[in-house]
Amino acid sequence: MEKLYQYLWKSRMFGRKLHECGGSEIEVLDPGRLNTDSGPDFFNSKIIMDGIEWAGNVEIHVKASDWHRHGHHADPAYDGIILHVVGVSDCRIHRSDGSLIPQVEITMPEDFFRTFSSLSSEISGIRCGESLSGIHSLSITDWLETLAVERIQAKAQRVIDLNSATGNDWEQTCFIIFARALGFGLNGDPFEMLARSLPLKYLHHHSDNPLQLQALLFGQAAMLDSSLHIFDEYYQFLCREYYFLARKYGLRPMRQGLWKYARTRPQNFPHRRIAYLSKACEGGFSLFSEIVSCGRNAEKLRELFHWRLDGYWHNHFSFDMEARCASDSLSDTSVTLLIINVVAPLLYAFGAIRGDVDISEKGQSILENLPGENNGVTRQWETYGLKAENAWRSQALLHLKKEYCDARKCLYCRFGNNMLRKAAGTEDSWSLLHYNP
Repeated sequence: MEKLYQYLWKSRMFGRKLHECGGSEIEVLDPGRLNTDSGPDFFNSKIIMDGIEWAGNVEIHVKASDWHRHGHHADPAYDGIILHVVGVSDCRIHRSDGSLIPQVEITMPEDFFRTFSSLSSEISGIRCGESLSGIHSLSITDWLETLAVERIQAKAQRVIDLNSATGNDWEQTCFIIFARALGFGLNGDPFEMLARSLPLKYLHHHSDNPLQLQALLFGQAAMLDSSLHIFDEYYQFLCREYYFLARKYGLRPMRQGLWKYARTRPQNFPHRRIAYLSKACEGGFSLFSEIVSCGRNAEKLRELFHWRLDGYWHNHFSFDMEARCASDSLSDTSVTLLIINVVAPLLYAFGAIRGDVDISEKGQSILENLPGENNGVTRQWETYGLKAENAWRSQALLHLKKEYCDARKCLYCRFGNNMLRKAAGTEDSWSLLHYNP
């Protein structure tokens, strides 16, 4: 509960003017900076009391008597407190020299606590959905724009960290990001492990031999065992090739059991995705260079991912599992997802590292001009009136669900903050558009 009162103080949800328990009016100029370590709760707060401006630290408690229960009366670090903020003023507090510390009691309407209880409940999903219609459209747009930026910056930071780990090798970085994206969520982790286990230089050595590329990729994916599929000549050939290449390069395959098949159509089995990854390596993997050269041209970007499977994988879902009606290329929806999860973050990160705003803006522009994603999360938001008109908006909604709803951070979401302000009776234009937890 103390964190709730810290939240109230930080967001100034109680209003800007308070009354000290002794009767003086207190105006809050700056709530200060929340301290996450030991010591007073807020540093560098600024208030005006009796016409005098004070700057210093503020301590928050549910009950004033918690001051003694926490041992602050014996800690000199708390002598510099300029204000004690409490939920219940059950006693007065003094510094070690005997001087009285100004104290204010924050009271909130019963509706506020009901709303807070609803937002902090253990119920999964979107807890504020029914209240979204009461929020101004401008406030919604402003928050979703912020969330979209948060998401692409988070993705770009991962690209930057990965690029640093690969020695600033953008093609290797792109290879790993692209491989993970081919997992389309369910198999993202094993695909990334596969890409990290294979330096591109080894794949480049065999870029003119599709079968050797497939042997390296399927072998590293722990999908080759010469004791299986005895009568499949293609499979046995891959086993022999991988055995030779693994010894040559000192490779060790991933551990088995990582690939997931539950609720996956045969068309999307990891075998076929690995075959697409092999196709991308034929002639040498240069996807990053091609992405940069395409710029904002959506059609050219789509063409980068239009590989066609041939040979064994033209009519197989997996080893020994023939496919009579399998598509030999990725669907338009899959290509769109690859552009969202590979192209946009790479360009944004590349521009950030080079200090080239134009390149970063290309990454954002691409998302703004792609259709919105259609999945369980975006459909759920749509039932509450938030539609993903484009990929920029759908990325914002996905980020909101994952980083705020699922993480139970409703207090730090502008939608939740708006609900609490309405319940507290302190809603205003500042709180809607500029609240930044």
